[in-house]
Formats: sequence, C-alpha cells, structure tokens
Amino acid sequence: MTHDLEKQFHQEMLNIGVQASKIGYRPTYFLRMVQTLGGLAAAGQLLDSSTISEGFTRLFELNRLDLSVEAVALKPVYRNLFSEEQLQCAHDRLVQMRYFDGESEND
Repeated sequence: MTHDLEKQFHQEMLNIGVQASKIGYRPTYFLRMVQTLGGLAAAGQLLDSSTISEGFTRLFELNRLDLSVEAVALKPVYRNLFSEEQLQCAHDRLVQMRYFDGESEND
C-alpha cells in the first residue's frame, strides 16, 4: 500500500512540473531532483531544508502555492509519508505566505 502511495506521490510531483509550465514557470531543478531522487525523497529534502526553495518563492509570485511541495505534502492522502517535523515545516511555510487565508486548512 505504501509503495503504491509513494508512486502516486511521485506522479503528483511530476505533475507539478506540467502544471507549472502551463503558467509560465518551468521548475527544471525541481524536476531533476524528482527524477534523480524520486518524488518522496525530493520532497523530503526540500522540507528538511532550513531555507525556502526558489520554486516555492516563484509559485508564491504566481499565486499558485497549491502547486508547491508543501501544499501537496499536506494533502490528507499523503500526510503519512512525512514526519511530523516535515509536515510542520510545510504548514509553517504556507502560513507565512498566507496560503490558508480565506480557506479551510483541512482541504
């Protein structure tokens, strides 16, 4: 079951690249990370970092934080793939950028 969920998450990480390119942003470095490390390991590395990624900043500028690793990791279906620390980091980054303003945090 977890392996299938990891594969599904990996696909969702690749889909970020597809969706981002439709709005004029090609996350080349991120996609290389996903293809090299796998979606889950790439997401974990980004969430374990003490700094916000360039991609996160770019998605914020485009008003599409829904395409961020942070937002995807917090989806209920994927939460069990991450540590509490990683989930807290994702949540804190999104709160800092006012992602949850005007919507339910549990969506």
